Amino acid sequence: MGAYCYHSIMPALHVRNLDDALIAALKERARRNHRSLQGEVRSILETAAAGVRPTGKRTRRRLSLRTVSVGQASGFSRDVIYENDDR
Repeated sequence: MGAYCYHSIMPALHVRNLDDALIAALKERARRNHRSLQGEVRSILETAAAGVRPTGKRTRRRLSLRTVSVGQASGFSRDVIYENDDR
């Protein structure tokens, strides 16, 4: 009979040359989420691999509005534009 292994071998990922500030930010994020650093990094990678976008105020993109000049001044007044709109 063969030997039984109680621990399955999982692939590992080793990331080098991470900035100290990044490590500190990850540790803080892990602390806020009540996880170990390894658990936090695993959660981030699983979310990214699944294609799920995190929710929250910090992840929303800011709406950027721009005014574009078309080279001509408008010949319409506010009254003409909104004449049938009761504004």
